[in-house]
Amino acid sequence: MSAPSHTVSVPPAPQPGQPFNFAAHLLALNAHRGSKPAFIDDHGTLGYDALSERVRRCAAALLAAGVRREERVLLLMHDNADWPVCFLGALYAGIVPVAVNTLLPADDYAYMLRHSRAQWALVSEALRPTLETAMGKGGHELKGVWVSRPTDASTLPAGTRALADVLEAAAPLHEPATTQGDDIGFWLYSSGSTGRPKGTVHTHANPWWTAELYARPVLGLSENDICFSAAKLFFAYGLGNGLSFPLFVGATVVLMAERPTPDAVFKRWTMHQPTVFFGAPTGYAGMLASPNLPARSQVALRLCSSAGEALPRDIGERFTAQYGAEIIDGIGSTEMLHIFLSNRPGDVRYGTTGKPVAGYEVELRGEDGRPVPDGEVGDLYIAGPSAALMYWGNRDKSRETFQGTWTKSGDKYVRDAEGYYTYAGRSDDMLKVSGQYVSPFEVEATLVQHPAVLEAAVIGVPDAEGLTRSKAFVVLRAGHQADSETESLLKAFVKERLAPHKYPRQIEFMDELPKTATGKIQRFKLREKEAAR
Repeated sequence: MSAPSHTVSVPPAPQPGQPFNFAAHLLALNAHRGSKPAFIDDHGTLGYDALSERVRRCAAALLAAGVRREERVLLLMHDNADWPVCFLGALYAGIVPVAVNTLLPADDYAYMLRHSRAQWALVSEALRPTLETAMGKGGHELKGVWVSRPTDASTLPAGTRALADVLEAAAPLHEPATTQGDDIGFWLYSSGSTGRPKGTVHTHANPWWTAELYARPVLGLSENDICFSAAKLFFAYGLGNGLSFPLFVGATVVLMAERPTPDAVFKRWTMHQPTVFFGAPTGYAGMLASPNLPARSQVALRLCSSAGEALPRDIGERFTAQYGAEIIDGIGSTEMLHIFLSNRPGDVRYGTTGKPVAGYEVELRGEDGRPVPDGEVGDLYIAGPSAALMYWGNRDKSRETFQGTWTKSGDKYVRDAEGYYTYAGRSDDMLKVSGQYVSPFEVEATLVQHPAVLEAAVIGVPDAEGLTRSKAFVVLRAGHQADSETESLLKAFVKERLAPHKYPRQIEFMDELPKTATGKIQRFKLREKEAAR
Protein backbone atom coordinates (compact mmCIF):
# COMPACT_ATOMS: atom_id res chain seq x y z
CA MET A 1 0.00 0.00 0.00
CA SER A 2 1.21 3.52 -0.74
CA ALA A 3 1.78 6.01 2.04
CA PRO A 4 -0.79 8.80 2.59
CA SER A 5 -0.36 11.73 0.26
CA HIS A 6 1.47 14.76 1.67
CA THR A 7 3.64 17.61 0.49
CA VAL A 8 7.12 16.51 -0.55
CA SER A 9 10.06 18.79 -1.28
CA VAL A 10 11.40 17.81 -4.71
CA PRO A 11 13.69 19.48 -7.23
CA PRO A 12 11.86 21.74 -9.70
CA ALA A 13 11.75 21.27 -13.45
CA PRO A 14 15.21 21.44 -15.03
CA GLN A 15 16.26 25.04 -15.62
CA PRO A 16 19.21 26.13 -17.79
CA GLY A 17 22.35 26.55 -15.71
CA GLN A 18 20.75 25.08 -12.57
CA PRO A 19 21.59 21.73 -10.91
CA PHE A 20 19.44 18.84 -12.09
CA ASN A 21 20.13 15.13 -11.75
CA PHE A 22 17.37 12.94 -13.16
CA ALA A 23 18.05 9.99 -10.84
CA ALA A 24 18.04 12.24 -7.78
CA HIS A 25 14.84 13.85 -9.03
CA LEU A 26 13.04 10.49 -9.23
CA LEU A 27 14.27 9.43 -5.80
CA ALA A 28 13.09 12.70 -4.27
CA LEU A 29 9.67 12.39 -5.91
CA ASN A 30 9.18 9.00 -4.25
CA ALA A 31 10.93 9.59 -0.90
CA HIS A 32 7.61 9.21 0.95
CA ARG A 33 6.46 5.95 -0.65
CA GLY A 34 8.24 3.61 1.75
CA SER A 35 7.85 -0.06 0.91
CA LYS A 36 5.34 0.46 -1.89
CA PRO A 37 6.46 -1.79 -4.79
CA ALA A 38 8.46 0.10 -7.39
CA PHE A 39 9.47 -2.98 -9.43
CA ILE A 40 8.15 -6.53 -9.57
CA ASP A 41 10.40 -8.88 -11.54
CA ASP A 42 10.85 -12.63 -11.92
CA HIS A 43 12.68 -12.79 -8.57
CA GLY A 44 10.49 -10.67 -6.30
CA THR A 45 9.55 -7.11 -5.37
CA LEU A 46 11.70 -4.03 -4.83
CA GLY A 47 10.08 -1.25 -2.81
CA TYR A 48 10.74 2.45 -3.30
CA ASP A 49 12.89 2.85 -0.17
CA ALA A 50 14.99 -0.17 -1.10
CA LEU A 51 15.32 1.15 -4.66
CA SER A 52 16.65 4.47 -3.37
CA GLU A 53 19.23 2.77 -1.16
CA ARG A 54 20.44 0.42 -3.91
CA VAL A 55 20.70 3.25 -6.45
CA ARG A 56 22.86 5.27 -4.07
CA ARG A 57 24.97 2.21 -3.20
CA CYS A 58 25.54 1.55 -6.91
CA ALA A 59 26.59 5.18 -7.43
CA ALA A 60 29.08 4.97 -4.58
CA ALA A 61 30.47 1.65 -5.81
CA LEU A 62 31.09 2.94 -9.32
CA LEU A 63 32.95 5.97 -8.02
CA ALA A 64 34.94 3.85 -5.57
CA ALA A 65 35.91 1.54 -8.46
CA GLY A 66 37.55 4.47 -10.18
CA VAL A 67 34.91 5.27 -12.79
CA ARG A 68 34.99 9.01 -13.17
CA ARG A 69 32.22 11.49 -13.84
CA GLU A 70 31.10 11.55 -17.50
CA GLU A 71 32.85 8.27 -18.31
CA ARG A 72 30.70 5.53 -19.79
CA VAL A 73 29.61 2.16 -18.40
CA LEU A 74 28.02 -0.51 -20.61
CA LEU A 75 24.63 -1.75 -19.39
CA LEU A 76 23.95 -5.15 -20.98
CA MET A 77 21.24 -6.62 -18.85
CA HIS A 78 17.89 -8.38 -19.12
CA ASP A 79 14.89 -6.59 -17.64
CA ASN A 80 14.90 -7.08 -13.88
CA ALA A 81 15.17 -4.78 -10.86
CA ASP A 82 18.98 -4.62 -11.19
CA TRP A 83 18.57 -2.74 -14.50
CA PRO A 84 17.01 0.44 -13.04
CA VAL A 85 19.33 0.24 -10.03
CA CYS A 86 22.38 0.29 -12.30
CA PHE A 87 21.00 2.86 -14.76
CA LEU A 88 19.90 5.30 -12.06
CA GLY A 89 22.99 4.58 -9.97
CA ALA A 90 25.23 5.68 -12.81
CA LEU A 91 23.15 8.83 -13.41
CA TYR A 92 23.20 9.64 -9.69
CA ALA A 93 27.01 9.52 -9.75
CA GLY A 94 27.25 11.65 -12.91
CA ILE A 95 28.48 8.61 -14.84
CA VAL A 96 26.96 7.84 -18.27
CA PRO A 97 25.18 4.48 -18.69
CA VAL A 98 25.18 3.10 -22.24
CA ALA A 99 22.15 0.83 -22.47
CA VAL A 100 22.43 -1.79 -25.22
CA ASN A 101 20.26 -4.37 -26.93
CA THR A 102 20.45 -7.80 -25.26
CA LEU A 103 19.93 -9.79 -28.47
CA LEU A 104 23.03 -8.84 -30.44
CA PRO A 105 26.05 -10.98 -31.39
CA ALA A 106 29.47 -10.52 -29.79
CA ASP A 107 30.79 -8.56 -32.80
CA ASP A 108 28.23 -5.82 -32.17
CA TYR A 109 29.15 -5.56 -28.49
CA ALA A 110 32.83 -5.39 -29.43
CA TYR A 111 31.98 -2.45 -31.70
CA MET A 112 29.96 -0.75 -28.95
CA LEU A 113 32.76 -1.17 -26.42
CA ARG A 114 35.22 0.46 -28.82
CA HIS A 115 32.76 3.14 -29.89
CA SER A 116 31.65 4.14 -26.38
CA ARG A 117 35.03 3.51 -24.69
CA ALA A 118 33.09 2.12 -21.72
CA GLN A 119 35.19 1.78 -18.57
CA TRP A 120 32.99 -0.78 -16.82
CA ALA A 121 30.27 -3.26 -17.75
CA LEU A 122 27.14 -4.27 -15.86
CA VAL A 123 25.82 -7.53 -17.29
CA SER A 124 23.30 -10.30 -16.67
CA GLU A 125 24.76 -13.73 -16.01
CA ALA A 126 23.11 -15.18 -19.14
CA LEU A 127 24.80 -12.51 -21.27
CA ARG A 128 28.24 -12.71 -19.64
CA PRO A 129 29.68 -15.32 -22.08
CA THR A 130 28.76 -13.14 -25.06
CA LEU A 131 30.27 -10.07 -23.42
CA GLU A 132 33.48 -12.00 -22.65
CA THR A 133 33.68 -13.06 -26.29
CA ALA A 134 33.29 -9.40 -27.30
CA MET A 135 35.99 -8.36 -24.82
CA GLY A 136 38.32 -10.96 -26.34
CA LYS A 137 38.08 -9.35 -29.76
CA GLY A 138 40.28 -6.49 -28.64
CA GLY A 139 40.21 -2.81 -29.51
CA HIS A 140 39.15 -1.67 -26.05
CA GLU A 141 39.75 -3.01 -22.55
CA LEU A 142 37.22 -2.84 -19.73
CA LYS A 143 38.50 -2.12 -16.22
CA GLY A 144 35.89 -4.30 -14.56
CA VAL A 145 32.64 -6.23 -14.86
CA TRP A 146 29.77 -6.66 -12.37
CA VAL A 147 27.36 -9.52 -12.94
CA SER A 148 23.68 -9.54 -12.04
CA ARG A 149 22.72 -12.83 -10.37
CA PRO A 150 25.71 -15.03 -11.28
CA THR A 151 25.19 -18.77 -10.96
CA ASP A 152 28.23 -19.10 -8.69
CA ALA A 153 30.06 -15.91 -7.68
CA SER A 154 33.09 -17.90 -6.52
CA THR A 155 33.84 -19.01 -10.08
CA LEU A 156 33.80 -15.56 -11.68
CA PRO A 157 37.04 -14.62 -13.49
CA ALA A 158 39.47 -12.00 -12.23
CA GLY A 159 38.11 -8.47 -12.53
CA THR A 160 34.51 -9.72 -12.35
CA ARG A 161 32.29 -9.53 -9.27
CA ALA A 162 28.69 -10.27 -8.35
CA LEU A 163 26.63 -7.07 -8.39
CA ALA A 164 24.87 -8.02 -5.14
CA ASP A 165 28.21 -8.34 -3.33
CA VAL A 166 29.35 -4.98 -4.69
CA LEU A 167 26.18 -3.23 -3.51
CA GLU A 168 26.26 -4.85 -0.09
CA ALA A 169 29.82 -3.65 0.50
CA ALA A 170 29.15 -0.03 -0.55
CA ALA A 171 27.83 2.70 1.70
CA PRO A 172 25.06 4.74 -0.01
CA LEU A 173 26.24 7.93 -1.68
CA HIS A 174 24.61 10.75 0.24
CA GLU A 175 24.65 13.52 -2.36
CA PRO A 176 24.19 13.13 -6.14
CA ALA A 177 26.57 14.55 -8.70
CA THR A 178 25.77 18.21 -9.32
CA THR A 179 24.84 17.72 -12.93
CA GLN A 180 22.71 20.12 -14.96
CA GLY A 181 19.79 19.38 -17.23
CA ASP A 182 21.87 19.80 -20.37
CA ASP A 183 24.69 17.55 -19.15
CA ILE A 184 25.10 14.21 -20.92
CA GLY A 185 23.02 11.68 -18.99
CA PHE A 186 22.97 8.43 -20.96
CA TRP A 187 23.31 6.83 -24.37
CA LEU A 188 20.92 4.61 -26.27
CA TYR A 189 21.87 2.86 -29.48
CA SER A 190 19.40 3.19 -32.35
CA SER A 191 17.55 -0.03 -33.13
CA GLY A 192 19.25 -0.66 -36.46
CA SER A 193 16.15 -0.83 -38.65
CA THR A 194 18.17 0.79 -41.44
CA GLY A 195 21.66 -0.53 -40.71
CA ARG A 196 24.38 -0.17 -38.05
CA PRO A 197 23.18 1.28 -34.70
CA LYS A 198 24.18 4.84 -33.78
CA GLY A 199 25.11 5.98 -30.28
CA THR A 200 22.39 8.50 -29.45
CA VAL A 201 23.36 10.90 -26.65
CA HIS A 202 20.66 12.15 -24.24
CA THR A 203 20.74 14.64 -21.39
CA HIS A 204 19.54 14.43 -17.78
CA ALA A 205 16.60 16.69 -18.65
CA ASN A 206 15.32 14.72 -21.65
CA PRO A 207 13.49 11.95 -19.74
CA TRP A 208 11.93 14.58 -17.49
CA TRP A 209 10.40 16.23 -20.54
CA THR A 210 8.99 13.00 -21.97
CA ALA A 211 7.36 12.17 -18.65
CA GLU A 212 6.02 15.67 -18.12
CA LEU A 213 4.62 16.01 -21.65
CA TYR A 214 3.37 12.46 -22.26
CA ALA A 215 3.08 10.22 -19.18
CA ARG A 216 0.61 12.30 -17.23
CA PRO A 217 -1.24 14.48 -19.75
CA VAL A 218 -1.68 11.86 -22.51
CA LEU A 219 -1.55 8.48 -20.79
CA GLY A 220 -2.98 9.78 -17.54
CA LEU A 221 -0.57 7.67 -15.47
CA SER A 222 -0.93 7.87 -11.70
CA GLU A 223 0.47 6.20 -8.59
CA ASN A 224 -2.43 3.74 -8.74
CA ASP A 225 -1.25 2.21 -12.04
CA ILE A 226 0.70 -0.98 -12.57
CA CYS A 227 2.74 -0.65 -15.77
CA PHE A 228 4.05 -3.50 -17.92
CA SER A 229 6.05 -2.99 -21.11
CA ALA A 230 6.80 -5.65 -23.71
CA ALA A 231 9.39 -3.24 -25.10
CA LYS A 232 12.60 -3.71 -23.12
CA LEU A 233 14.33 -1.04 -21.04
CA PHE A 234 17.27 -0.66 -23.45
CA PHE A 235 14.82 0.68 -26.05
CA ALA A 236 13.86 4.38 -25.77
CA TYR A 237 10.16 3.44 -25.78
CA GLY A 238 10.71 0.83 -23.07
CA LEU A 239 12.85 3.15 -20.93
CA GLY A 240 9.96 5.58 -20.68
CA ASN A 241 7.33 2.88 -20.18
CA GLY A 242 9.22 0.86 -17.60
CA LEU A 243 11.27 3.44 -15.70
CA SER A 244 10.94 7.19 -16.16
CA PHE A 245 7.14 7.32 -16.62
CA PRO A 246 6.01 5.10 -13.72
CA LEU A 247 8.65 6.43 -11.32
CA PHE A 248 7.65 9.98 -12.27
CA VAL A 249 4.17 9.34 -10.81
CA GLY A 250 4.98 6.70 -8.17
CA ALA A 251 3.41 3.75 -9.97
CA THR A 252 4.50 0.09 -9.89
CA VAL A 253 6.34 -1.63 -12.76
CA VAL A 254 6.28 -5.28 -13.83
CA LEU A 255 9.57 -6.34 -15.46
CA MET A 256 10.08 -9.49 -17.52
CA ALA A 257 13.49 -10.89 -18.51
CA GLU A 258 12.30 -13.26 -21.21
CA ARG A 259 11.21 -12.33 -24.71
CA PRO A 260 7.66 -10.97 -24.95
CA THR A 261 5.93 -13.94 -26.57
CA PRO A 262 2.14 -13.92 -26.31
CA ASP A 263 2.16 -16.57 -23.58
CA ALA A 264 4.83 -14.71 -21.57
CA VAL A 265 2.78 -11.50 -21.78
CA PHE A 266 -0.47 -13.28 -20.87
CA LYS A 267 1.19 -14.78 -17.79
CA ARG A 268 2.03 -11.30 -16.45
CA TRP A 269 -1.36 -9.89 -17.41
CA THR A 270 -3.17 -12.49 -15.35
CA MET A 271 -0.65 -12.84 -12.50
CA HIS A 272 0.20 -9.19 -11.77
CA GLN A 273 -2.90 -7.47 -13.21
CA PRO A 274 -1.18 -4.50 -14.89
CA THR A 275 -3.49 -1.61 -15.70
CA VAL A 276 -1.38 -0.12 -18.51
CA PHE A 277 0.39 -2.24 -21.13
CA PHE A 278 2.94 -0.99 -23.66
CA GLY A 279 3.46 -3.05 -26.81
CA ALA A 280 4.13 -2.93 -30.54
CA PRO A 281 1.91 -3.78 -33.54
CA THR A 282 3.57 -7.14 -34.23
CA GLY A 283 3.06 -8.13 -30.61
CA TYR A 284 -0.61 -7.18 -30.60
CA ALA A 285 -1.13 -9.13 -33.83
CA GLY A 286 0.53 -12.21 -32.36
CA MET A 287 -1.54 -12.02 -29.18
CA LEU A 288 -4.83 -11.67 -31.03
CA ALA A 289 -3.92 -14.73 -33.12
CA SER A 290 -3.05 -16.83 -30.07
CA PRO A 291 -5.43 -19.59 -28.93
CA ASN A 292 -4.44 -18.71 -25.33
CA LEU A 293 -5.73 -15.12 -25.46
CA PRO A 294 -7.15 -14.38 -21.98
CA ALA A 295 -10.74 -13.38 -21.50
CA ARG A 296 -11.58 -9.79 -20.63
CA SER A 297 -12.51 -10.85 -17.09
CA GLN A 298 -9.00 -12.22 -16.49
CA VAL A 299 -7.16 -8.92 -17.00
CA ALA A 300 -7.22 -5.42 -15.50
CA LEU A 301 -6.14 -3.38 -18.53
CA ARG A 302 -7.51 0.16 -18.62
CA LEU A 303 -5.26 1.44 -21.41
CA CYS A 304 -2.65 0.16 -23.87
CA SER A 305 0.06 1.90 -25.87
CA SER A 306 1.64 1.01 -29.20
CA ALA A 307 4.76 2.32 -30.94
CA GLY A 308 7.68 1.06 -33.02
CA GLU A 309 5.64 0.95 -36.22
CA ALA A 310 2.21 2.29 -37.12
CA LEU A 311 -0.68 0.24 -35.73
CA PRO A 312 -3.00 -1.16 -38.42
CA ARG A 313 -6.62 -0.19 -37.89
CA ASP A 314 -7.86 -3.77 -37.88
CA ILE A 315 -5.56 -4.77 -34.99
CA GLY A 316 -6.62 -1.80 -32.87
CA GLU A 317 -10.31 -2.37 -33.46
CA ARG A 318 -10.14 -6.10 -32.71
CA PHE A 319 -8.12 -5.56 -29.53
CA THR A 320 -10.54 -2.95 -28.20
CA ALA A 321 -13.47 -5.23 -29.01
CA GLN A 322 -11.78 -7.99 -27.01
CA TYR A 323 -10.80 -5.97 -23.91
CA GLY A 324 -12.64 -2.66 -24.00
CA ALA A 325 -9.27 -0.92 -23.61
CA GLU A 326 -8.08 1.49 -26.28
CA ILE A 327 -4.63 1.18 -27.82
CA ILE A 328 -3.06 4.64 -27.93
CA ASP A 329 -0.92 4.47 -31.05
CA GLY A 330 1.93 6.95 -31.32
CA ILE A 331 5.30 7.49 -32.92
CA GLY A 332 8.52 8.28 -31.10
CA SER A 333 12.17 7.67 -31.84
CA THR A 334 15.48 7.03 -30.15
CA GLU A 335 16.44 10.55 -31.19
CA MET A 336 13.39 12.17 -29.50
CA LEU A 337 13.44 9.60 -26.63
CA HIS A 338 9.71 8.93 -26.62
CA ILE A 339 6.40 9.66 -28.34
CA PHE A 340 5.77 13.09 -29.87
CA LEU A 341 2.77 12.32 -32.14
CA SER A 342 -0.07 10.34 -30.63
CA ASN A 343 -3.70 9.38 -30.34
CA ARG A 344 -5.40 10.25 -27.02
CA PRO A 345 -7.68 8.28 -24.72
CA GLY A 346 -11.22 8.99 -25.85
CA ASP A 347 -9.95 10.39 -29.16
CA VAL A 348 -8.51 7.32 -30.86
CA ARG A 349 -8.73 7.23 -34.62
CA TYR A 350 -7.35 3.82 -35.55
CA GLY A 351 -5.34 3.88 -38.75
CA THR A 352 -3.80 7.24 -37.83
CA THR A 353 -1.03 8.24 -35.41
CA GLY A 354 -3.15 11.04 -33.99
CA LYS A 355 -1.96 14.59 -33.44
CA PRO A 356 1.20 16.26 -32.06
CA VAL A 357 1.80 15.96 -28.32
CA ALA A 358 1.61 19.34 -26.57
CA GLY A 359 5.13 20.73 -26.26
CA TYR A 360 6.23 19.36 -29.64
CA GLU A 361 5.97 20.95 -33.06
CA VAL A 362 5.57 18.72 -36.12
CA GLU A 363 6.06 19.68 -39.76
CA LEU A 364 5.76 17.75 -43.04
CA ARG A 365 8.16 18.89 -45.75
CA GLY A 366 8.53 18.07 -49.42
CA GLU A 367 11.71 17.33 -51.36
CA ASP A 368 12.27 21.09 -51.69
CA GLY A 369 12.32 21.46 -47.90
CA ARG A 370 9.08 23.43 -47.80
CA PRO A 371 5.92 22.43 -45.89
CA VAL A 372 3.46 20.34 -47.91
CA PRO A 373 -0.31 20.94 -47.90
CA ASP A 374 -2.77 18.61 -46.20
CA GLY A 375 -3.33 15.42 -48.16
CA GLU A 376 0.23 15.24 -49.53
CA VAL A 377 3.00 12.97 -48.27
CA GLY A 378 5.94 14.74 -46.64
CA ASP A 379 9.05 14.06 -44.58
CA LEU A 380 8.36 14.29 -40.84
CA TYR A 381 10.35 16.84 -38.82
CA ILE A 382 9.96 17.39 -35.06
CA ALA A 383 10.95 20.19 -32.71
CA GLY A 384 10.78 19.54 -28.98
CA PRO A 385 12.70 19.65 -25.69
CA SER A 386 13.60 15.93 -25.50
CA ALA A 387 15.74 15.78 -28.66
CA ALA A 388 19.12 14.08 -28.36
CA LEU A 389 22.31 16.09 -28.51
CA MET A 390 23.99 14.10 -31.28
CA TYR A 391 25.13 10.74 -32.55
CA TRP A 392 28.44 10.07 -30.84
CA GLY A 393 31.39 10.13 -33.23
CA ASN A 394 29.20 10.63 -36.31
CA ARG A 395 29.21 14.30 -37.22
CA ASP A 396 27.82 13.91 -40.74
CA LYS A 397 24.80 11.89 -39.62
CA SER A 398 24.28 14.23 -36.66
CA ARG A 399 24.13 17.23 -38.99
CA GLU A 400 21.72 15.42 -41.30
CA THR A 401 19.35 14.48 -38.46
CA PHE A 402 19.62 17.33 -35.91
CA GLN A 403 18.98 20.51 -37.89
CA GLY A 404 18.89 23.41 -35.48
CA THR A 405 15.72 23.08 -33.39
CA TRP A 406 14.37 20.44 -35.78
CA THR A 407 14.98 16.71 -35.86
CA LYS A 408 14.48 14.84 -39.14
CA SER A 409 12.74 11.57 -38.34
CA GLY A 410 13.26 9.63 -41.55
CA ASP A 411 9.51 8.88 -41.66
CA LYS A 412 6.94 10.02 -44.19
CA TYR A 413 3.44 11.09 -43.15
CA VAL A 414 0.32 12.70 -44.53
CA ARG A 415 -1.97 15.02 -42.54
CA ASP A 416 -5.70 15.26 -43.17
CA ALA A 417 -7.87 18.36 -42.96
CA GLU A 418 -8.76 17.61 -39.32
CA GLY A 419 -5.10 17.52 -38.29
CA TYR A 420 -4.67 13.74 -37.91
CA TYR A 421 -1.41 12.25 -39.17
CA THR A 422 -1.25 8.95 -41.07
CA TYR A 423 1.94 6.99 -41.52
CA ALA A 424 3.18 6.55 -45.09
CA GLY A 425 6.42 4.63 -44.44
CA ARG A 426 10.11 5.19 -43.83
CA SER A 427 11.71 7.63 -46.26
CA ASP A 428 14.14 4.91 -47.34
CA ASP A 429 11.27 2.46 -47.91
CA MET A 430 8.99 4.56 -50.14
CA LEU A 431 8.43 3.19 -53.63
CA LYS A 432 7.71 4.88 -56.92
CA VAL A 433 5.60 2.57 -59.07
CA SER A 434 4.33 3.72 -62.46
CA GLY A 435 5.58 7.20 -61.59
CA GLN A 436 3.52 7.39 -58.40
CA TYR A 437 4.54 7.03 -54.75
CA VAL A 438 3.46 3.85 -53.00
CA SER A 439 3.61 3.57 -49.22
CA PRO A 440 4.70 0.07 -48.20
CA PHE A 441 2.82 0.49 -44.94
CA GLU A 442 -0.47 1.20 -46.76
CA VAL A 443 -0.14 -2.04 -48.71
CA GLU A 444 0.94 -3.97 -45.61
CA ALA A 445 -1.96 -2.59 -43.57
CA THR A 446 -4.36 -3.73 -46.30
CA LEU A 447 -2.87 -7.22 -46.52
CA VAL A 448 -3.16 -7.83 -42.77
CA GLN A 449 -6.90 -7.18 -42.98
CA HIS A 450 -7.23 -10.49 -44.85
CA PRO A 451 -8.07 -13.31 -42.41
CA ALA A 452 -5.24 -15.47 -43.78
CA VAL A 453 -2.47 -12.91 -43.09
CA LEU A 454 -0.64 -12.51 -39.79
CA GLU A 455 2.12 -10.13 -40.92
CA ALA A 456 3.36 -8.53 -44.15
CA ALA A 457 6.28 -6.45 -45.38
CA VAL A 458 6.51 -4.76 -48.78
CA ILE A 459 9.61 -3.66 -50.70
CA GLY A 460 10.39 -2.57 -54.27
CA VAL A 461 12.09 -4.96 -56.70
CA PRO A 462 13.10 -4.36 -60.33
CA ASP A 463 11.24 -6.24 -63.04
CA ALA A 464 12.75 -7.60 -66.28
CA GLU A 465 12.72 -4.10 -67.78
CA GLY A 466 14.36 -2.49 -64.74
CA LEU A 467 11.17 -0.84 -63.52
CA THR A 468 10.26 -0.89 -59.82
CA ARG A 469 7.44 -3.19 -58.80
CA SER A 470 6.21 -3.95 -55.30
CA LYS A 471 6.76 -7.34 -53.67
CA ALA A 472 5.11 -8.52 -50.47
CA PHE A 473 6.59 -10.95 -47.96
CA VAL A 474 3.74 -12.54 -46.06
CA VAL A 475 3.48 -14.61 -42.88
CA LEU A 476 0.24 -16.61 -42.91
CA ARG A 477 -1.91 -17.52 -39.94
CA ALA A 478 -2.02 -21.16 -38.87
CA GLY A 479 -4.25 -23.30 -41.08
CA HIS A 480 -3.69 -21.39 -44.33
CA GLN A 481 -1.73 -22.74 -47.28
CA ALA A 482 1.21 -20.91 -48.86
CA ASP A 483 0.31 -21.64 -52.47
CA SER A 484 -0.54 -19.93 -55.75
CA GLU A 485 -4.24 -19.86 -54.92
CA THR A 486 -3.64 -17.92 -51.73
CA GLU A 487 -1.28 -15.58 -53.60
CA SER A 488 -3.97 -14.81 -56.18
CA LEU A 489 -6.57 -14.22 -53.47
CA LEU A 490 -4.32 -11.76 -51.65
CA LYS A 491 -3.50 -9.82 -54.82
CA ALA A 492 -7.19 -9.54 -55.64
CA PHE A 493 -7.93 -8.48 -52.06
CA VAL A 494 -5.51 -5.54 -52.30
CA LYS A 495 -6.70 -4.58 -55.82
CA GLU A 496 -10.24 -4.23 -54.52
CA ARG A 497 -9.18 -1.79 -51.80
CA LEU A 498 -6.33 0.29 -53.22
CA ALA A 499 -5.40 2.03 -56.47
CA PRO A 500 -4.42 -0.47 -59.20
CA HIS A 501 -0.71 0.44 -59.19
CA LYS A 502 -0.40 -0.35 -55.48
CA TYR A 503 -1.12 -4.07 -55.39
CA PRO A 504 1.97 -6.32 -54.94
CA ARG A 505 3.08 -7.88 -58.23
CA GLN A 506 4.84 -10.67 -56.32
CA ILE A 507 4.10 -12.38 -53.02
CA GLU A 508 6.56 -14.59 -51.16
CA PHE A 509 5.45 -16.54 -48.12
CA MET A 510 7.76 -16.71 -45.08
CA ASP A 511 7.70 -18.32 -41.64
CA GLU A 512 8.78 -15.05 -40.04
CA LEU A 513 9.91 -11.55 -40.99
CA PRO A 514 13.32 -10.11 -40.03
CA LYS A 515 12.89 -7.66 -37.16
CA THR A 516 14.86 -5.65 -34.66
CA ALA A 517 14.64 -6.58 -30.99
CA THR A 518 12.01 -3.86 -30.62
CA GLY A 519 9.71 -5.40 -33.21
CA LYS A 520 10.44 -3.15 -36.19
CA ILE A 521 10.47 -4.94 -39.53
CA GLN A 522 13.90 -4.74 -41.17
CA ARG A 523 12.92 -4.19 -44.79
CA PHE A 524 16.54 -3.53 -45.69
CA LYS A 525 17.26 -7.19 -44.95
CA LEU A 526 14.52 -8.20 -47.37
CA ARG A 527 16.06 -5.92 -49.98
CA GLU A 528 19.47 -7.52 -49.35
CA LYS A 529 17.89 -10.94 -49.75
CA GLU A 530 16.46 -9.95 -53.12
CA ALA A 531 19.70 -8.39 -54.31
CA ALA A 532 21.59 -11.60 -53.51
CA ARG A 533 19.38 -13.69 -55.81
